[in-house]
Amino acid sequence: MFYYNNKHKSQFGDDMNNAQGILNIAKQNNGIITSAMVVDAGFPRGSLKYLADSGRLEKVARGVYTLPEVWEDEFVNLQSRYKKGIFSLETALFLCDLTDRTPVKYHMTFPGTYNLTGPKKDGISCTGSKEPYYSMGVAEMTTPGGNTVRAYSAERTLCDILKSRNHTDVQIVTDAFKRYVVRKDKNIPLLSEYAHMFRTAERLRAYLEVLL
Repeated sequence: MFYYNNKHKSQFGDDMNNAQGILNIAKQNNGIITSAMVVDAGFPRGSLKYLADSGRLEKVARGVYTLPEVWEDEFVNLQSRYKKGIFSLETALFLCDLTDRTPVKYHMTFPGTYNLTGPKKDGISCTGSKEPYYSMGVAEMTTPGGNTVRAYSAERTLCDILKSRNHTDVQIVTDAFKRYVVRKDKNIPLLSEYAHMFRTAERLRAYLEVLL
């Protein structure tokens, strides 16, 4: 017969406390938790494996776990896996509520020196961008699952889709501008400033002259 000594009791208590603390963080974060969040909170990373093995968490991607009842959020999964990636182009349009088209393929922009082999293997459409353009217009967006991710703002994205090299369908561009100009939070001066920086001012003017 096996008897717990005080050391075993203490270890068991620590494991239970760690597990409950991690589950509490997940509940406060729409049911999602990452390895980085666990470490930042001071809990051992191994507690995640314990919770996954016991069925109290589900591993949905490397370093990303959810409560079993939570709908899997691919936006969070991808950004947790590729922390330097910023959702852009048509994916950003969707997050900005400037299109109804759900992304078939996710698009992310990375620093110009970033190795794109990994994200491309995962089916992500990738763009590299140098500073200061990479960091320009980054905003926090809410996914359909209610989680927060980083994407380019409406103004930055509208300028991006005007670039001919991005090959954005003209109907998507037109619909996005129609949605944008009726928004209460539109910022035309900022949009014009970005357009000059990204050399899309003439194309922007053509859309605004018709819609405003």
